[in-house]
Amino acid sequence: MFCNQCEQTPDDGCTTRGVCGKEPDIQGIQDLTVYGLKGVSAYATHARRLGYADPEVDAAVHEALYSTLTNVNFDPEETLEQALEVGEAAVSAMELLDEAHTNELGVPEPTEVPQNGVEGNAILVTGHDLHDLKQLLEQSEGEGVSVYTHSEMLPAHAYPELSKYDHLKGNVGGAWHDQRTLFVDFPGAIVGTSNCVQPTREAYEDRFFTTGVAGLEEAESIEDGDFTPVIETAKSLPAVDWEPTGTVTTGFHHQPVLELADEILEAIEEGKLRHVFVVAGCDAPTPGRDYYRELVKSIPEDCIVMTTSCGKFRFNDLEFGTVPGTEIPRFLDQGQCNNSYSTVRIATALAEELDCGVNDLPVSIVLSWFEQKAVAVLLGLLSLGVEDIRLGPSIPEFLTPELVEALNAEYGLQPIGEPQADLREMLGGQVAPGAAD
Repeated sequence: MFCNQCEQTPDDGCTTRGVCGKEPDIQGIQDLTVYGLKGVSAYATHARRLGYADPEVDAAVHEALYSTLTNVNFDPEETLEQALEVGEAAVSAMELLDEAHTNELGVPEPTEVPQNGVEGNAILVTGHDLHDLKQLLEQSEGEGVSVYTHSEMLPAHAYPELSKYDHLKGNVGGAWHDQRTLFVDFPGAIVGTSNCVQPTREAYEDRFFTTGVAGLEEAESIEDGDFTPVIETAKSLPAVDWEPTGTVTTGFHHQPVLELADEILEAIEEGKLRHVFVVAGCDAPTPGRDYYRELVKSIPEDCIVMTTSCGKFRFNDLEFGTVPGTEIPRFLDQGQCNNSYSTVRIATALAEELDCGVNDLPVSIVLSWFEQKAVAVLLGLLSLGVEDIRLGPSIPEFLTPELVEALNAEYGLQPIGEPQADLREMLGGQVAPGAAD
């Protein structure tokens, strides 16, 4: 490969080893690192807004970002080690944010949430920032408005310090990418609180507001946590009455799930619970993502599905019920993407009780990725030594074939395939009937 600085190959004397000092494998690992750093920074920022910080996470971000400068390190093993250190920082940042959320908002509780019903003068909140939602609920109490969540804000309904507000009514819509259709029809004020905000359309730009890092040229930015403009806009718009289309469940944080640990272990030992599937990650309007719904629909009834992030909207409308012969729910929505930490806590606790490693558990992880937070979660899992993760709908293009081969050899990381074939392989070749409807 020719260097784009000196137009020579490394063998001909290029002093920067190709492409501005970065060989393709090095470049790929550094791209992976930078994606992960953005996710870590998002989680750390949300925690800092609630008054929680970890100097070690900050130091890891600084060092890793420094390592991506031109002509710093040409050792692939050391560069990959740096990426895994970003994964360790991701786990720490998720743990910190979980501490912030549970201390300030209470421990989430399993909750059934009305879906797509809207009544009266309404406000819809999208993004990830639960602190913003709390401020809005405090300021709008008694103002005659109803507040609804969208996408990654759905788990807010499970936190006691948020659900205690009677005017937090339900969830509307699905994953982040339905905004430009949903928001045209939604009759109230809208607040975007973080990333995953799309450019507005004229039909709703005059009733769209942003907070924090989110910003749109046409939208008014909320300053100093004062949501008065949002509330007054909602009150000025016509009242509506949309009938709910059903319910979705959320709130299976690791603490309430671990209260079921004895029952889960007993079900595993008695053969009632065969396997746990973690199907989680970011959704997007791109081809190949129907895979996740087809996979989950086919998972047998003696298995559990755990999930986080907005990818769950591909399948959280299905009826799962309980594991036969038990009271264990088959579908456990653990919350936002940062709540992937709950999956780690549950797996670690079960492994300790069974006196085995996490990779010895009857657990399979299937991730969907689209943006930086999903990469941070992936690096976090790899840093913990979690193996045999399936990733889709495709492997990131910045990972070279050589890197993919190395990650597969070391960790068993592999692309998703065909749902039924993957399911059979994850279940050791045996698939029984009785999946979700």
